Amino acid sequence: MSRLASTVLAVVLLCSFALPQTAPAPGTRKKRVAIMSFEYGTVMTSVQALFGSNQDVGKGISELLVTKLVNDGNYSVIERAMLDKILAEQNFSNSDRADSNSAAKIGRILGVDAIITGSITQFGRDDKNTTVGGGGFGGITGRYGIGGVSKKESKAVVGVTARIIDVNTAEILASCEGYGESKRGGTSLVGAGGSGWSGGGGGLDMSSSNFGATILGEAVHQAVESLGTQLDAKSAALPTHKVVVEGTVADVTGGVLVINVGSRAGLKAGDVLDVSRPIKTVKDPTTGKVLRTIADKIGTATVTDVDEGSATASFTGNGAAKVGDSVKSTPQ
Repeated sequence: MSRLASTVLAVVLLCSFALPQTAPAPGTRKKRVAIMSFEYGTVMTSVQALFGSNQDVGKGISELLVTKLVNDGNYSVIERAMLDKILAEQNFSNSDRADSNSAAKIGRILGVDAIITGSITQFGRDDKNTTVGGGGFGGITGRYGIGGVSKKESKAVVGVTARIIDVNTAEILASCEGYGESKRGGTSLVGAGGSGWSGGGGGLDMSSSNFGATILGEAVHQAVESLGTQLDAKSAALPTHKVVVEGTVADVTGGVLVINVGSRAGLKAGDVLDVSRPIKTVKDPTTGKVLRTIADKIGTATVTDVDEGSATASFTGNGAAKVGDSVKSTPQ
């Protein structure tokens, strides 16, 4: 057997016996998380020097991490469009990216179990130039009058840290670090110069194959791969955030209800809600403040379809539901 064939066989066998990802057991709910764009203020100068303009490398790193965690299957990750909308509504600025309390607030609105924030600690080059020979005829090429041979070795380094934050307490549940490094001789970190990657206004696409083929892209992917693997290992230890959904029946057509809460509140198809009707309001005799509303449960509603701000549900119970009836997550 040739040396090449032996090498290929060894790689195949190694991959065959590689340990699988520790995915949740069948029937176990995946932990639901949102991933914030990483903060990159400490490396902004390096980014501008590399690409010729400021690029949101923190967003690029977070998008790669989303892909990594989704593919590994240990987490259910909130889609980026929903996260961006909530951030805009909450006037969440770039300076808030690494703030645990701000992140926890966003996590509570999204109804996730935890939120992942992060920072880029290294992003750029560590180049070395070595001259061999030179100086008269003693050098390797001295007899030709050329002088020394200059060899340039480019090295890209990327460092990232991530924190898993409890959405109820803003406590940092876990912290992980990822590192990537790639070397090549006689080339730049980003291929044909920084201008070739500048999309303007944060337009760098780190998921593109062109970027991935550069030594900086290789270092980025190594760092994200390392970070994602560590986060996967933490998934089983995360607390499960119980999402309690409360809303009101907005429309009734036969046995089909439309309620005024949806996916933004954490509702999903298949959820079962109690449907209740207020029968008495108890007020403070001194202040007139409502102390308690007493309601009778009249049935349940099983959610069949959900959009961001509303849902439809199939009603089961005694009698019929009415507009204004309250709905709430069934206690477990």
